[in-house]
Amino acid sequence: MHQTTLRDRVVVSGIGVHSGKPVAMSLNPAEADTGIVFHRIDAGAGEPIHARIDRLHATDSCTTVALNGLSVATIEHLLATFNGLGIDNVLVEIDAAEVPMMDGSAAAFVDLIDQTEIVTLTAPRRFIKVLKPVRIEHAGGFAELLPFESRRFEIDIDFESPLIGRQAFVVDLDATVFRRDLARARTFGFLKDVEFYWSRGLALGSSLDNTVVLGDDKVINPEGLRFADEFVRHKTLDAVGDLALAGAPILGAYRSYRGGHRMNAKIVETLLADSDAWTFVEAASVPKRDVLHDQMAVRLPAAAFGPDKS
Repeated sequence: MHQTTLRDRVVVSGIGVHSGKPVAMSLNPAEADTGIVFHRIDAGAGEPIHARIDRLHATDSCTTVALNGLSVATIEHLLATFNGLGIDNVLVEIDAAEVPMMDGSAAAFVDLIDQTEIVTLTAPRRFIKVLKPVRIEHAGGFAELLPFESRRFEIDIDFESPLIGRQAFVVDLDATVFRRDLARARTFGFLKDVEFYWSRGLALGSSLDNTVVLGDDKVINPEGLRFADEFVRHKTLDAVGDLALAGAPILGAYRSYRGGHRMNAKIVETLLADSDAWTFVEAASVPKRDVLHDQMAVRLPAAAFGPDKS
């Protein structure tokens, strides 16, 4: 029922999936009401960049926040970890313009947090409660937020590739669900698109170690998929991260069809722009099962695990 942070500083390093360059990053405890804040330590005394919708810079191939010419990209998996595990306040120090990709999922960030402890602060946690439906549509897809008494995600994807097709995933989010059903789902892409991304200076650090790669008729990764529906689970992971840009956990149901980073961010912006569509509520006024992480998942398909190489 109160805000949280980390007990100790923890450090991780890796490469940026788009830049291909090494990155070192530390997660540090922060005071109540700090939120999630990035500090580009390679830029000296630059201003901290809050992970909020008013700092959103780009959503083309990942989620990027920026302030005064400094940016931090590919933040969605890290934000999903904080949002999924219920961590409210962290100072993220990073020496590059991109969060390390790790294995393409949030599993390494969960492991990193498990090296320390999530501690409770004295300030109450605030939720953004959805009061009325808001909806956006784009290119045959849609995203909407609806009033609901827990943190529900209903994600529906539809790809022409027969390796993906149409997949749906529905969960009421809590820390157990996040760890078990979302954290290990990896990002994915098509082999035929590699040259296009490289021509734009993107995906320079992408490999079979951090991306599920799809050929014309098979998954290229020799270990296969971690879940039979890993693709939609990863899109759900992205949505959990992108909706964290609201600056507080959203109490409501998020539904999307053929969505992505752009629509995830746009629905947050649309919600917050309508003062009649939401209100702040403190944890004491939220139903007990939602605050205490009712360990329920809804309509979960069976998992089909490949070897864990995270």
